[in-house]
Amino acid sequence: MRTTACAAARAKSKEERGTMKKFTLLVAVLMMIVVAGTGCKKKEPPPPPMPPQGAPGQPGMPGAPHGEPGAPPVEKKVVVPDAVKAGWKAAKIEVEYKEKKSRKAFTVPLNSEFKVPDSDLTLKVGNFLPHFTMAADQITSGSNNLENPAAQIEVFQGGKEIFHGWLFSKYPAVHPFQNDKFGLGLIEGIKK
Repeated sequence: MRTTACAAARAKSKEERGTMKKFTLLVAVLMMIVVAGTGCKKKEPPPPPMPPQGAPGQPGMPGAPHGEPGAPPVEKKVVVPDAVKAGWKAAKIEVEYKEKKSRKAFTVPLNSEFKVPDSDLTLKVGNFLPHFTMAADQITSGSNNLENPAAQIEVFQGGKEIFHGWLFSKYPAVHPFQNDKFGLGLIEGIKK
């Protein structure tokens, strides 16, 4: 009888080990399902990067709403810090000749006029701000670093002003110069 009792105990122990293995396997499978389920959730794309403070399109910036519809934009005072005045001498402007499907870059000294070759356009390049920022009452440069480069431009066609605003090298689509024959873009500022 003793042998039968031992054999029965061994069989019961073997059965318990088999049950434990099945239980452990079941727990492991459930854990994998939980982990896989959390990994399969639809990941939201990261939010688009925010433009730097004072970048075009923010309230008060060129292109942003200006109070009452139809009201002319308020002209803000441009303040160029001394370090910026001392650091930059020109702006490199790209002219697109749409009919010829070509582009040419021109370096134009700041605060000067430039007659665009093979066109009836004249550019007046004003200030260059390497870190364009805008407050309620003024436009200035937040630093001398190229965070948000912008050039103040006036465009005349046949002596008549057709554009007055800013060209942004990092945000060329914000308030671009629009014309059927020509396009303009700021490539960069030229240091002294």
